[in-house]
Amino acid sequence: MAYREIFWMACDSTEQLRAEYGPFLTRGEAEAEARKLGFGYLLRYEHLLGEDEEIQEVRCIFIELPETVPPAELFSFTLHTRCATCGESAAHNKNWQAEVWADIHEFEHARHRVRLFERARGQGLKEIGGWRS
Repeated sequence: MAYREIFWMACDSTEQLRAEYGPFLTRGEAEAEARKLGFGYLLRYEHLLGEDEEIQEVRCIFIELPETVPPAELFSFTLHTRCATCGESAAHNKNWQAEVWADIHEFEHARHRVRLFERARGQGLKEIGGWRS
């Protein structure tokens, strides 16, 4: 006899590279957490289990939540620094934090160059060119 197992996740997009948070047993729990995190989607996973409790089939269903991101929060952003040479990276809330991280990294590692990116909610990463000139 086949058995269906259902659980819910809060997620920020329908893209393959998305942030997911959960799992939750009910849609209400997942929806409350998604709204708290500013995520716009729920993801419903259905696992169909066989007689030996092995997963036979997985179904994923995205549900878009209406009005999850307040308009003022749409323009909030975080800064991300990444070394173009070694790949080390960090996230920052303030401009000065990004600048200090870059200064320290470039001082400790001769000939390394740090790049700066801005991540706005729902828009992905955008490089800020010439920020160290």
